[in-house]
Amino acid sequence: MNKAEILVIDDEPQIRKLLQISLESNDYRVVQAVNAREGLSFAALHPPDLILLDLGLPDKSGHDVLKEFREWYSRPIIILSVVDDEQDIVAALDHGASDYLTKPFRTGELLARIRSAIRRSINDNSETNIVCRAFEINLIARTVKMHGQFIKLTGTEYNLIALFARNEGKVLTHQYILREIWGIGYQTETQYLRVFVGQLRKKLEENPNNPQYIITESGVGYRFQ
Repeated sequence: MNKAEILVIDDEPQIRKLLQISLESNDYRVVQAVNAREGLSFAALHPPDLILLDLGLPDKSGHDVLKEFREWYSRPIIILSVVDDEQDIVAALDHGASDYLTKPFRTGELLARIRSAIRRSINDNSETNIVCRAFEINLIARTVKMHGQFIKLTGTEYNLIALFARNEGKVLTHQYILREIWGIGYQTETQYLRVFVGQLRKKLEENPNNPQYIITESGVGYRFQ
């Protein structure tokens, strides 16, 4: 039995029913809340392993709820929303969302995102070694192996791939990556990011023009998968 507990915060009965059936059939425990007040209360009394949060709640903006959660809740929060607006997605991710899916969503994709988010949460950042598919990254030695072979990277390229690997499966916005790698003063310098992502793809991807690892999320950022 999967011990992970998921809190679903959504005011649509049909969505809650669909999520309950899908999640429980995959051995997750499910707790439901119909509005922001209930969701915040349930999570405070018994913090779940992951939260599925609808942005269109009847009593409070989902963005405000997300910011409230991030004042104390550090586990994954995946946004489910009918809004497919680039600015809305970027805002949610910058406010601390672990991932963002638009409704209607494919159940298989949602389950994959949940597994990835929970795996990242369990692994945390206390690792000295990160193993993702063909990659092995040693955070102490600052080395990267691909298929067992060392890959020669610059310091910035290493910092970038380590950031991606720590957040495997998660969409990272341009602003977040620029802030983490170059500092707060570089959050608008997206050209820096495009150049270094291009260099990394040339070294790590079999076909840099059709990347399998560093995936572009158009207008938003990148996902390492």
